[in-house]
Amino acid sequence: MSRKCWIPAFLFVCLLLGFGWWGTTAQVKAVSPVKKWGQLSVSGTNIVNQDGKKVQLKGVSTHGIAWFPQYVNKSCFQSFKKMGANTIRLAFYSDPNAGYSKDLYGKVEEGVDAATELGMYVIIDWHILSDGNPKKYQKQALKFFDHFAGKYGKQKNILYEICNEPNGNVTWEKDIRPYANKVIAKIRKYDKKNIIIVGTPTWSQDVDVVAKNPIKKKNLVYTLHFYAATHKDDLRAKVKSAYESGLPMLVSEFSICDASGNGNLDKSSGAKWMKLLKQYKIGYVAWNVSNKAESSSLIQSGCQKTGGFTKSNLTPSGKWIVSQWKK
Repeated sequence: MSRKCWIPAFLFVCLLLGFGWWGTTAQVKAVSPVKKWGQLSVSGTNIVNQDGKKVQLKGVSTHGIAWFPQYVNKSCFQSFKKMGANTIRLAFYSDPNAGYSKDLYGKVEEGVDAATELGMYVIIDWHILSDGNPKKYQKQALKFFDHFAGKYGKQKNILYEICNEPNGNVTWEKDIRPYANKVIAKIRKYDKKNIIIVGTPTWSQDVDVVAKNPIKKKNLVYTLHFYAATHKDDLRAKVKSAYESGLPMLVSEFSICDASGNGNLDKSSGAKWMKLLKQYKIGYVAWNVSNKAESSSLIQSGCQKTGGFTKSNLTPSGKWIVSQWKK
């Protein structure tokens, strides 16, 4: 081959190799969270992947799907996945006065199926709030988890949150623990492996109380919720105490505004929370995917899109939270 012919041929081979390398890199980047981590489990105080390595769930929660069902769709979830989320939480309110309806089971299924198609983890959340005591609608909860564990218990990307925020005259020993044992047994009838998230007293803040007598069963974590402008060093001290006592936790709901879901943003307190969660490898899921005119909403109130979001569509709290996923 002449030198004149050899040079173009050499360049052509390099070009092919370059495209081959780029394609491989793109494929690596495109690997979904579930394909990358596989079946999650709990080891000691941490959530670990299929290889036993610590992982940190990061994601977003829907608002009540009775009020904002339009955001339960694949395009919406994919937007947040592209920004760095690996987890979607589906908030199904347990109180009929707050939107509970068995007719919404289908909307939960839409959400689970969309997250599954995207290779994301999905939390099926029985969202106790105004009802306070998880025992109040325990029969409905058992039917709810019988349905969803029966339908999705063989999948690797499911987590079950069994009582969002117990509150009022509710204790761990008298109310939450007995309820949790019954619901856990119902779920384990169908699903032996996926993680179950157990609520804690006082709007899922008293993790230190639970740490003194946790439930002795596999693949359980305990709920921690915070709103950074309200919950500061006192609650962070509880988290440290619980973690050092051996309690595995997951922040299944938080924002950097106050506990009402509104008010001013406290980025300084938020930064302290992120530092602590990163130190302990505790996952965190942000409240909430809606365009409701309040500080905790992730979508700007003037945005009418229901998917295909970019950072320009996010609120100040949304932009701050997304920025944390890459750190």
